[in-house]
Amino acid sequence: MRFEAGDGVHVAHFGKGIVREARNGGRYLVEIKGKPMVVREAEMSPVEAPKRARRAAAPDAMQAAAGDEGAASTHAAASIDLHGRTAAEAEADLDAFLNDALLAGHAEVRVIHGRSGGRVKAAVHARLKQLTSVRAFRVDPRNAGVTVVSLD
Repeated sequence: MRFEAGDGVHVAHFGKGIVREARNGGRYLVEIKGKPMVVREAEMSPVEAPKRARRAAAPDAMQAAAGDEGAASTHAAASIDLHGRTAAEAEADLDAFLNDALLAGHAEVRVIHGRSGGRVKAAVHARLKQLTSVRAFRVDPRNAGVTVVSLD
């Protein structure tokens, strides 16, 4: 399926976003939670228009639904596996993951980057140093391929 600028899409593992630009090779620039990222077409699906309720919802029911929606975001993952990604892809994925973790209220998360090569690990550590929401981070003493991140 071809997407155009302005189309609402759901990106696997990241959530809903808006297509900002169609690129070559079946790739798109998609904005998710205010962050731009390049996504392959195979990882996207169109967002369906919300189904309309048959009866008008009462204001209390609408507030309860909004509360449920907020509660669903607390189930964000506490770890992310960045194996097989380039350094640039890892940074973009890390940003989205940390955003979700902060919104979910996680105090500590784990970033799995692997031990060999070190490019993804170096990119992850460089990005973590730039983020004010990161209180501290350290390599897991039991697994050198994992960084443990403490969040504010």
